[in-house]
Amino acid sequence: MQQGTPRPPATPAQALSAMDHLIATGMIGQQEMAQRLNLNVTDLTCFGFVLEAGDTLLTAGDLAERAHVTTGAVTGILNRLERADYVTRRPDPDDRRRVRVAANPDAVARVKALYEPHHTRVTELFSDYSPAEIAVLYDWFTRTGRLMGEYLEELRKGD
Repeated sequence: MQQGTPRPPATPAQALSAMDHLIATGMIGQQEMAQRLNLNVTDLTCFGFVLEAGDTLLTAGDLAERAHVTTGAVTGILNRLERADYVTRRPDPDDRRRVRVAANPDAVARVKALYEPHHTRVTELFSDYSPAEIAVLYDWFTRTGRLMGEYLEELRKGD
């Protein structure tokens, strides 16, 4: 079994600081990626949600909920993504009043080409970690993502 690389000790405060730095760098990276794809960050984020959903096509309402925007705002986002040839809207087979959002294959290829070198490097970085450490990372990312979502909901309700 792979043991993983020895890790230096760290305090929760150091880990929090490193996380904040990662988030800030990620935000700057998303701005750069969006610019290279001729999108804004919100539109790129929404396109990411469409990709994440895969064959389970999202409705406009699903997308608004995931992006924490109004249905009116998501209409504008979808209009821009459709004009830029990133998505198409398809009628929902179960409800004619709703539409589902599908990613255009050419757009998927463009986005993958831009992100793939980074994802390859991160995947290589995972080789320094044991399976147990990767399980901890996955658990931490998943739980922290949920906590962040819950906190955003609390902030919105307080407004």
